[in-house]
Amino acid sequence: MMVNTGTTVFCADIGGSFIKFGISRRQGEVDELAKVATPTDSWNDFVAALQQLLADHQQEQPEDTPLAISTAGLVSPQSGEVMASNIPGFAGHNLAAELTHLLARKVSIANDADCFALAEAHVGEGQGLPIVVGLILGTGVGGGIIINGQLLRGHGGVTGEWGHGAITRTELLLDNRLVQLPRLLCGCGKTGCLDMYGGARGIERLHQQLHQQMADSHQIIQDWQDDEPQAMQTLQAWLLLVSEPLALLINIIGPSKVVVGGGLASVTPLITALDQQVRTATLHSYPQPLIVAGRFVDHGGLVGASVLGRLR
Repeated sequence: MMVNTGTTVFCADIGGSFIKFGISRRQGEVDELAKVATPTDSWNDFVAALQQLLADHQQEQPEDTPLAISTAGLVSPQSGEVMASNIPGFAGHNLAAELTHLLARKVSIANDADCFALAEAHVGEGQGLPIVVGLILGTGVGGGIIINGQLLRGHGGVTGEWGHGAITRTELLLDNRLVQLPRLLCGCGKTGCLDMYGGARGIERLHQQLHQQMADSHQIIQDWQDDEPQAMQTLQAWLLLVSEPLALLINIIGPSKVVVGGGLASVTPLITALDQQVRTATLHSYPQPLIVAGRFVDHGGLVGASVLGRLR
């Protein structure tokens, strides 16, 4: 792996609502310059938005200053197409190749979870370690895998997607009571994905399944920290459901560190409890914390893009 740490790179973090745009003069450091609405339905409008951002902030930078993009969706290394349900304008386009031509500069692109993993492996909590898993625990779950500093890109862009597939347990033993859980239809089209129980919305679904009550995930987690019995049972179920497929991923990949991003990463007691639960289920014994909150929980996309744009 070679990294050109001295190159200046423009960075963009593209979500279904906004494009965050910045400039990185050093790897891991990004000055955010602008935030504009994402044109989700029109490819031409999307290209025009990037052209305008570059024109507004080119200033004294060379005209061919590279652009690195972190985006929602799966980025296929075979076709270059990005499958993002919330940005339909991407359909049918090889983003990196077409934008390289249209913007007259090198454009590199990766999934936002992959960019978070790159950020943590190069300049964050996993810096210098041979195998790092970047884990997203937000609205749903996702992940990226870094091996010797390089992003692992699977067929069709599917790598580290530990939250999808028919992997959810249907029975849990909670307080000496056997509880049945349904396999839910996921947005990906599969049934039984952990994504439906593993993120913040999943905590809410679990609470409803177990107690027939609708509650906000923030309130459930706060009640859990306050030792409220129903919330404690909900989080006990969540820890069991999430820890088993995560332990399997760890047994297969063998990471030195699992770094967590997304909204749930900010709840330190929850990440500590997840780490403790997972380490009871892994084949290798990890005497020290394995699962830790990331350094770039809030802006891993842009920081990861600053790394991506310098990889050779």
